[in-house]
Amino acid sequence: MSDPKGPDNFLQRNAPSYLLPVQDIDFLSNRDELRGMRFALEYSKADLTLRDWGVRSTVIVFGSARIPSPELAAARIAAAAPGEARAQAEKLGAWSRFYQEARSFARLVSEEGGAMKPVDGQRDNVIATGGGPGIMEAANRGAHEAGAPSIGFNITLPGEQQPNPYSTPDLTFRFHYFAMRKMHLAMRARALAVFPGGFGTMDELFEILTLQQTQKASPTPVVLVGEDYWNSVINFNAMIDSGLIEAADLKIFDIVNTGAEAWAALKARGLKPARTKRRPSP
Repeated sequence: MSDPKGPDNFLQRNAPSYLLPVQDIDFLSNRDELRGMRFALEYSKADLTLRDWGVRSTVIVFGSARIPSPELAAARIAAAAPGEARAQAEKLGAWSRFYQEARSFARLVSEEGGAMKPVDGQRDNVIATGGGPGIMEAANRGAHEAGAPSIGFNITLPGEQQPNPYSTPDLTFRFHYFAMRKMHLAMRARALAVFPGGFGTMDELFEILTLQQTQKASPTPVVLVGEDYWNSVINFNAMIDSGLIEAADLKIFDIVNTGAEAWAALKARGLKPARTKRRPSP
């Protein structure tokens, strides 16, 4: 006796081709031909979310993911076996003062910059970081402690980066493409504060400096925090002496030692704190 419903279409209904394109993750994620679409999606998701939150401008904080908080540094030192492991823990622990400086800097910016005082629904000088541990965590933490929103622009890495627990959940993004992440870090930035860091920090710093040196981006206040560190790892004067940069290029940024000095330097370079709402004319 034949089935009154007719032949079964299970295979057709469960074939990948039957999925709606927006539901077919394998199709969207793995086709080289759709890379442009994936770029557009990464751009649009973060852009539209930030617009919904009224984020008009940001203050970017860069720095090493390896610099621990004082409490984490103390725990690592206590847990490390005597010898090389403890020496390494103590070496990194000595940098924890910059964690504290980044934390206090972000709190100052959040309290005075406008992130907590939307004007006509728009927030200015919202702290934004790469979203991970170390200096990034410190900056998101400082904003969180001030009661302000902050942004984490995370990146997918082979050793999976986890978002720190202090960026605003709705503003914690993850990118596959470094280029798109860099664009979002730069496009709303009204200032940049750079703490000691390694290859990634240098990459991000020099990209911003190059954009300003070549006038491909509007002038944006830049401050490097940690005078001894920056003067020891980069010989800016040697670049001038060699004729490969101009002396005027060093006027793009300031070098200071504390979070409070960094905030003061950015304001001295023209970063405006919260815009006040205009009162209607009588």
